[in-house]
Amino acid sequence: MTPKEMTPEEAIAEQERLRPSVSTRTDPGLVVRHVAGLDVSYADDDRLAAAIVVLDAESLRTVDSAVVTGKADFPYVPGLFAFRELPSLLEAMEKLTVTPDLLVCDGQGLAHPRRFGLACHLGVLTDMPSVGVAKTPMGPFSMPDDVRGAYTDLVDNGEVVGRALRTREGVKPVFVSVGHRIDLDRACAEVLRVCVTRIPETTRRSDALGRAQLK
Repeated sequence: MTPKEMTPEEAIAEQERLRPSVSTRTDPGLVVRHVAGLDVSYADDDRLAAAIVVLDAESLRTVDSAVVTGKADFPYVPGLFAFRELPSLLEAMEKLTVTPDLLVCDGQGLAHPRRFGLACHLGVLTDMPSVGVAKTPMGPFSMPDDVRGAYTDLVDNGEVVGRALRTREGVKPVFVSVGHRIDLDRACAEVLRVCVTRIPETTRRSDALGRAQLK
C-alpha cells in the first residue's frame, strides 16, 4: 500500500510496524566517505521538489545530485510528515550514481512521538545509516554552551531521543536524532563534519537545489 492509498490511521499502524526495525548502533567499521543531504521544498501551489545532494565528506565537494518534482499525495498530519515526502525522496535516490554512506535528513529521527520520524523511516526502507537534523526541537530543551560541539540532551518521557547540538559559536543549535544504523555520538560527530554554517552543508545544498527547481 502506497502513502497515497493510506488513511492517517493506517499510516500510524505502518510506523508502529516498522519501528522495531530501527537500529541505534553504529555499523561496525562504518566509514563515511560520501554523505547525502535530503530535503523537500514546497511551492504555494502544493508542488514539491525532493532534492538529494551527495558530498565528499572530507572536502565537502558536491559529487552527485538528483531532484524529483511532483505533488504530495498525503495530507499534512502532525507526526506523519514522512508519508508526504518519502515517495519523492525514494524516487530521487534511485537517480543517484554515487551511493552515499550516510543519509542526513532535514527532519526528525527518534525525536518523534512514536520514535519513528522521517530519518528512521527512510533509513529502515533503504537499510542505510541515517540521521535526522531538524531546525526546530520536538519539545523543550536546555540551551547548550556557546561552543562548537557543545550539546544538551533532548529528553521525552524520560528517554533521550536526541541532542541540541551547537554547530558553531553565536548561532542557534540544530536538533540531531538517530535515524537508523548509527548511534547518537557518531551521528553528532558526522553532522559536525559537514557544518560550515549553522545547518549542515548537505541540507543547505539540497534545499537550494529543490527551491531552484520550483522557480
